[in-house]
Amino acid sequence: MPINRPAATALAAACCLFTAACGSSSWDRSSAESTQAAASKTGYPVTLDNCGRKETFTKPPSRVVVMNGASVAEVSTLLALGLGDRIVANQQGYGMSEVPGRATAIKKLPTGNVEPNDAYDIPREAMFGLRPDLVLSVTTYGFDQKNGFATREQLEQVGAHSYVSPQGCDDDPSKMTIADSYRLLRGMAKIFNVGDRAEKLIAASERHIAAVSNKVKAEKKPKVMVLFSNMSMGGNDFSSIFANGIVNDILAKSGGTNAFSNTTKATFADLSKEKVAATDVDAVVVISYNDPDPAAYAKKLLKEFPQWPAAKNNTSVTLSDSMYLGPSNDLAVEKVARLLHPDAL
Repeated sequence: MPINRPAATALAAACCLFTAACGSSSWDRSSAESTQAAASKTGYPVTLDNCGRKETFTKPPSRVVVMNGASVAEVSTLLALGLGDRIVANQQGYGMSEVPGRATAIKKLPTGNVEPNDAYDIPREAMFGLRPDLVLSVTTYGFDQKNGFATREQLEQVGAHSYVSPQGCDDDPSKMTIADSYRLLRGMAKIFNVGDRAEKLIAASERHIAAVSNKVKAEKKPKVMVLFSNMSMGGNDFSSIFANGIVNDILAKSGGTNAFSNTTKATFADLSKEKVAATDVDAVVVISYNDPDPAAYAKKLLKEFPQWPAAKNNTSVTLSDSMYLGPSNDLAVEKVARLLHPDAL
């Protein structure tokens, strides 16, 4: 296994060999001091504790592979930080975005010409062929050998680092909040030594969310249904309804509440049509995941449940990447707030 060591350590070792032959201890001290100063200027090495693993970077990665994971959090974060040129293979995409130009930018990224396996992601041998120095996955699922993926240990053996996004260590995003999107930004920024970029993005997002939240905090909190369009994730008629996770934080900051948060402790609720029909829904947020017409799904849903206040008032909105982990949650907060409280904004 190749071992990457800090430049300061390697050069200091070389200096020791040189001074052993020449016998100049004063040269050794001054050289070591200058080497340490150089290392300090580069910002490396940096170490992250990620899902119980220590990942130490001696330089910024240049061959990044982004696994699918039904997410766009990782690729969007890299693009927001101006690091798209480091990506050699990306498997993520929602097909649309609340950020102008982002969907197009994602579509233009290299895919590595990988044929996904039965788990809809990059198989082990194809991963090795990409020669990555950093592999990103939204959860540990992307490093599970049972699914035909390269494990984190196997990647380490070929000189590649790996990173699991916040709340992904136990494959359970039910406790995810907007703060985790900021954690992802800071994690990527630390790896690539662009902390100033991350802090500017986070500060702008926090200001935007605070401005919206302050305008709606005194308003009544409508009950909102949030779900993926045309997606089946369980055995019942409605299995892609968000019950917990980051959407609840977004709803709270938008002046709303999740109509189905008490149905399960898991991220998604798997409910019958009867259960959905019996629940009061004041507004609907449809999240598109590669659905070319999520608005048609929202319209169909409101027609299916005419007794809902949401249907009577035609209160719905379609969103995509801003409603999930990623750098654009502030856009979702504003759009949902405008849906729920148009007079306040």
